[in-house]
Amino acid sequence: MQRGYSDGNTQLKTATFFTPVQDSILQVETRMRDVTNGHHPDLRAALEHLLSSGGKRVRPAVALLTGAMLGADREKIISLAASIELLHTATLVHDDLIDGALLRRGIPTLNAQWTPGATVLTGDFIFACAAKLAAKTESVELMYRFAETLTIIVNGEITQMFQRKDEGFYDEYLERIYAKTGSLFVLATTAPAILSPIRKSTYDAANRFGYGIGMAFQIIDDVLDFTGEQSSVGKPVANDLRQGLITLPTIYYRETNPDDPNLDQILCGKNIKNEELNQLVSAIQESGAVDRATSQAQEFVDQALDALNELPLTPERQALESLSMYIIDRHL
Repeated sequence: MQRGYSDGNTQLKTATFFTPVQDSILQVETRMRDVTNGHHPDLRAALEHLLSSGGKRVRPAVALLTGAMLGADREKIISLAASIELLHTATLVHDDLIDGALLRRGIPTLNAQWTPGATVLTGDFIFACAAKLAAKTESVELMYRFAETLTIIVNGEITQMFQRKDEGFYDEYLERIYAKTGSLFVLATTAPAILSPIRKSTYDAANRFGYGIGMAFQIIDDVLDFTGEQSSVGKPVANDLRQGLITLPTIYYRETNPDDPNLDQILCGKNIKNEELNQLVSAIQESGAVDRATSQAQEFVDQALDALNELPLTPERQALESLSMYIIDRHL
């Protein structure tokens, strides 16, 4: 059964799910900055720039709330949450360089200011800092999951880079967004379960919850690529499509418009004129494909909430429910 969540009050929902862990989030911020102590001052300055660029800290909030819900050690969960956010930050550094993006959330990216070599090394440094913080949990099993997640993310990026243009349809799309986003949300829910005294009875449900919200999060990102304001994201509308990357709204559009010549050209890896590309973007926006993709994200959230209902009923579980609602309602 689909649950209806959109009431236009996203800011309230954001505040609601952060409330139980707002003090812990501040400690996560401190821990992320402290891990650079004793290293080159430019690395510290770069990390400060990245951490101040407007990220909402959704992934650390998921880890903190899940850990508190399951009774895991608070200090270890704070280190875990910091490591997950740094892992996410490092992937963004490399993604921005690969994509040639000069802005993220309206703020200059690191590669807009540094050389490619310095940018790559900074991303590597942040990966190492993330692993260092994860090791503070003193769990070999958790470190294995951390390393496995990084492997999944990098493999997904390589697969995307060498993807044939006539691929990228639904099943391949789900595999790609799991690698890109879903896997990190799964880490944010299963790693706290590993650290929990009730791990055996909660791990599977935590895994399914993380998978559902992670997949929904990326689908909504892909929806916002078609609906967001360029001034907010620093990229043109439908930037993924302009780079030849096929996301869910385009996949759904193709199902009902298989003979669109402009889309055929893109799927064949050919360049098309900007006017024709804009026509294709408008056609996708007006086709109902964006709404259908949003409905698919809602289905993933519903699945996540079904899994969440199997976990202990605590204020943190209620906050995770609010966070799930926020994922669907959020805007850039």
